[in-house]
Amino acid sequence: MSGDHTPSLSEEDEEEGLDTSVPSVPTMHGYLSKWTNYLHGWQERWVVLRDGTLSYYKSEFDTAFGCRGSISLAKATIENHEYDDCRFDVSVNDCMYYLRTKDPESRQKWVDALEAIKAAESGYGSETSLRKGGSMLSLSSVTSLGTTSTSSFKKTRGLREKLLELETFKDIVGRQIDTLQTYFDACSEVMNGSQVHNNDIRENDEMFGSNEALDHDADDEMDELSKTPTPSYIAEKLSQQGKVNSTLESLAKGIDFRGEAITFKATTAGILATLAHCIEIMTKREDYWHRRLEKEIEKRKKAEEAAKNSLASARKQAFIGGPDFEEGPHCALNEEEFYDAMEIGLEKQEEQDEIESKRRTCTIDIPEPPMTIKDPPHCMTNEVQAKVEENLSIIKECVDENWYLVHEDGEMKVYRREYEEGGIILDPMKATHIIQGVTGREMAHYFFDKDVRMEFDSTIEYFDILEKLSDSTLIFHQILKRIWPSSQRDFVFCSHIQDIAPENEGDRLDNEVGYAWLVTNFSVDHPDAPINKYVRVTCNVAMFCQTLIEPREEGQPLSRDHISCKITYSANVNPGGWAPPSVVRALSKREYPKFLRKISSLCQAAYKDKDIAI
Repeated sequence: MSGDHTPSLSEEDEEEGLDTSVPSVPTMHGYLSKWTNYLHGWQERWVVLRDGTLSYYKSEFDTAFGCRGSISLAKATIENHEYDDCRFDVSVNDCMYYLRTKDPESRQKWVDALEAIKAAESGYGSETSLRKGGSMLSLSSVTSLGTTSTSSFKKTRGLREKLLELETFKDIVGRQIDTLQTYFDACSEVMNGSQVHNNDIRENDEMFGSNEALDHDADDEMDELSKTPTPSYIAEKLSQQGKVNSTLESLAKGIDFRGEAITFKATTAGILATLAHCIEIMTKREDYWHRRLEKEIEKRKKAEEAAKNSLASARKQAFIGGPDFEEGPHCALNEEEFYDAMEIGLEKQEEQDEIESKRRTCTIDIPEPPMTIKDPPHCMTNEVQAKVEENLSIIKECVDENWYLVHEDGEMKVYRREYEEGGIILDPMKATHIIQGVTGREMAHYFFDKDVRMEFDSTIEYFDILEKLSDSTLIFHQILKRIWPSSQRDFVFCSHIQDIAPENEGDRLDNEVGYAWLVTNFSVDHPDAPINKYVRVTCNVAMFCQTLIEPREEGQPLSRDHISCKITYSANVNPGGWAPPSVVRALSKREYPKFLRKISSLCQAAYKDKDIAI
């Protein structure tokens, strides 16, 4: 069965709509570099990622004999290295694996796979954790949802009682309104009855109370007599008026207006007091939750600080014995101790180089450099020419206020421009020097010659020519000697030499003759030297050499006493890892002048008995 198989849903799960699909768990294997110890450093190991476990073997052919070590990923910490793009660390408590891939893309694939398996094993996607929730709520969860705790009930009890009081006040006010409305309706009826009675009185007054003489005939008198109210009509009207008066008297006696007014006043006062109490309770609750929030925030800050300290302590413990314990942000040495250790290591290397040079009985035969180099085009022609033009512009650029003079010794001047990126020192360097007794062509070819490379550069442990693109363009892979407490480094670069014709005679120096020569070394990638075992250094270095001839008397033969070479050297190096900035700048200030003096003296000794090649 494949790892991508998804089991079918059960009927209960389908009813509840649960997604119980099992995600595919990645498996990986391949060769990675693993840090072993300070004696052996980085070693190639066969690493297997399977079933939530990261295991490693000496080679892929030893898998049948058991792994050399394994680590469970359920509670593992997986971190990309801060400065090394090819390295990642996997740790569980005190167990730490330092691993390096051949390129950053491979590291990302491994890290993604490790994170996926960690998520699955820790309960966020594994097959065993998919049904832990169940399709129905448990009895305890239902009980917790349907009831409140005693403490929470006490916090809300006063507010609920006050709300019930408001409901009672609402009923009382409603009854009072109904009573008053009944009385007002009766008053309205009385007002209508009084108006009818007054109209009848006015009519009676007009009929019986008028003393004016009537001037009319007998027919008119008979008409008036016919309109006179009878005693029975008057009695009926008086009876109706009595009923209205009796109704008003009974209503007035049934309603206690003073009591109703007192009750209404008390009710409104109670409503206002209850509302004020509700506002007070809500304010207290708000203050309570605000204080509780502040306490929770304070607890969270303390927990985060404790977790941070614990992580820092764990990292410190984990890095003991690791590659970053000596070189890196967690270095156990301070800057002064780091510098002293590097200085002692460099001095030991120099002593060993002097001993080896004294033991040599033969000298390397330096071939005469060609006058010009005309090579057929190759795959990197455009890239090489672009670097040549870039370095020529750097060489011809004058130093300004951004450059600092860090060393001066006679004709030698070394400048530096401080530049730092991501905590890594990338200070560009620029130096000028006058070498007596050699020409620019001889100096450039000596710097380019592969046979003498280990003579003037004592930091090289091993180098190899990966590819020869032409007679003037080679691709080198150099492994540098490890100087404690730094990690071992390597770099792959393309080295190219060519003569540079002046664009016009005004560009020449005083007494300059012939062509100038330029050697350009710049970092490249090559399949035969992947980023794996060492920390990769990148660089862009150029040496520009010009030949100078001093004036001499007519007929005097030209000798090496009359010639000299002015070199302009520029270097922009990324060390590929972290080191104390003050240490890097102090060592570069010391090593660059030493390198220029050494290569100058070696070149003079190599060509002193040879014919002059201008």
